[in-house]
Amino acid sequence: MSVRVAAVQMCSGTAPERNAAEMAELVRDAAAQGALYVQTPEMTGALQRDRTALRAALRGEDDDVIVQTARRLSAELGIHLHIGSTAIGLSDGKIANRGFLFGPDGAKICHYDKIHMFDVDLDNGESWRESSAYTPGETARLADLPFGRLGFAICYDVRFPELFRRQAVAGAEIMTLPAAFTRQTGEAHWVILLRARAIENGFFLIAAAQGGVHEDGRETFGHTMIVDPWGRILAEAGPGGAAVITADLDMAAVAGARGKIPNLKNARDFSLAAAEGAPTSGGVAA
Repeated sequence: MSVRVAAVQMCSGTAPERNAAEMAELVRDAAAQGALYVQTPEMTGALQRDRTALRAALRGEDDDVIVQTARRLSAELGIHLHIGSTAIGLSDGKIANRGFLFGPDGAKICHYDKIHMFDVDLDNGESWRESSAYTPGETARLADLPFGRLGFAICYDVRFPELFRRQAVAGAEIMTLPAAFTRQTGEAHWVILLRARAIENGFFLIAAAQGGVHEDGRETFGHTMIVDPWGRILAEAGPGGAAVITADLDMAAVAGARGKIPNLKNARDFSLAAAEGAPTSGGVAA
């Protein structure tokens, strides 16, 4: 079975209504190219470093402009629409970095909250503390679509391969990774990490990214990408600005790659011990 998928690259600003309008235009473009599944980037709704302004713009899931627009679009176009993520206000006053998958009837199939928080200090002086504003998710998700089983991750999750492996072992054939990678980390690691996750798990990987210099002053890497189970890049956008990329996924390629390199089946449990004769106190248990 073959299916055409699309990934939308954006340079989201601070106003959710403007971003929703741009998203709708890009999603319609993707559907016009025949895509039955369309993915948007992490923080489609807004990239906003001012936490006070972010909180003032927050809405619950039922009232969020990105969610409402996505429901209408998926039904209007008859596609599976995956909002990579947007900031959602929670009942306890906290924030979720939440992705949504909608079906061709406009109904929500599931949501996924980003599990791993981007708490880092980079060489160029950039410092990020997602955990100061966002509540991490605790549950990985799988969704069965007519063309294959879909797994979910968001941005920094890519650096935690066990999340991807567990979903692959559970049957994920397409892994999703909407992102807003910084330019610095993207230049160093983006392509390598995407190809590695696809290769080591034998699945397709779709990664819609933010790209460019944003209204809040940050710069993201772009290079929205679709990778096949053998690690080949099927489609790639440029470093910045709005774009739509598409690829036709031959779902038989998943079984083909896993048959050639059956590492999911060949994995074995093992123990970890200190070297013989080495002290174990305060270190690895023997």
